[in-house]
Amino acid sequence: MNIGENPSIGDPAWRADGLRYHAYNFFLRQKFGARVQKVSIDAGFTCPNVDGTVAVGGCTFCDNRSFSPSRRVRRRDVLEQINDGISRLKMRYVCDQFIAYFQPATNTYGEVSKLRALYERALEHPQVVGMAIGTRPDAVPDDVLDLLTEIGQRTYLSVEYGMQTMHDRSLDWMNRGHHHDAMIDAIARSQNRGFEICAHLILGLPGESHDDMVDSAKEVARLGLDAVKIHNLYAVHHTKLADQVAAGEVQLMGLDDYIQTLIDCLEVLPPSMIVERISGDAPPDYFIGPDWCLDKPAVLKKLKEELERRDTWQGKFAANSQPLSTP
Repeated sequence: MNIGENPSIGDPAWRADGLRYHAYNFFLRQKFGARVQKVSIDAGFTCPNVDGTVAVGGCTFCDNRSFSPSRRVRRRDVLEQINDGISRLKMRYVCDQFIAYFQPATNTYGEVSKLRALYERALEHPQVVGMAIGTRPDAVPDDVLDLLTEIGQRTYLSVEYGMQTMHDRSLDWMNRGHHHDAMIDAIARSQNRGFEICAHLILGLPGESHDDMVDSAKEVARLGLDAVKIHNLYAVHHTKLADQVAAGEVQLMGLDDYIQTLIDCLEVLPPSMIVERISGDAPPDYFIGPDWCLDKPAVLKKLKEELERRDTWQGKFAANSQPLSTP
């Protein structure tokens, strides 16, 4: 990766800022010297578990319209979407630098010529200082990775892999269409190519114990990734999961249980790993539950309070970690 030197395990820079985990906003400010926001782009991709390549129906929990504002309106040119997204973000934040985020569906699932044109179009925008690309570990052939390597040499690039869990039975439950060996293979072929590697991890999958979830976090650490997005399992309308929740077949995780499990996962992650997200949500008109994850400030507040109460921090039980020094 080309994101600058990681802080030493004994004294990561985020600790000096009074933090107990390596928050994404902290990382971006350190890298770019100011606030940076992601602006979502819908490039019209599908997924191999939607179009029948590996499965049909998509993931059990997935309605892409709920994950991205761009998929809830008529799709427009990439630059139009960026301009609209920037206008919306500027109503909430003082920000002049943006990351073009290819978010819904599988954004490496296409011919290299098509991918190149879309990515280059986003980089034309004068306020775009980097790119993030959401994808699946079974959708990055070597020629696509070569393209990502080329782009990563010119701009900040984060490639987000939907790992979700290390447990194959859970991947089968969600109709993922691949097993964890696909993630191991994708990471092995992606490392040392000059771009950031991020994994999505879902807590609260049905049938997974507390130890199962922490084991997935340990696997994220073992794989040597640069960043992680940790989400709670939540339900949106028009999905199989919504039906399962309504029928009482799936119980969604409560806030207290989630916070404790999240902290246990943070404790085993390397201190240098960027934590890009600590919970998930969706627009209220798509959302079913759990209700608590719609109040992101409250979730963040509870996480910070519990980290302090337990006197713990990201990396406390990671290999070669050192005690947290009081700033």
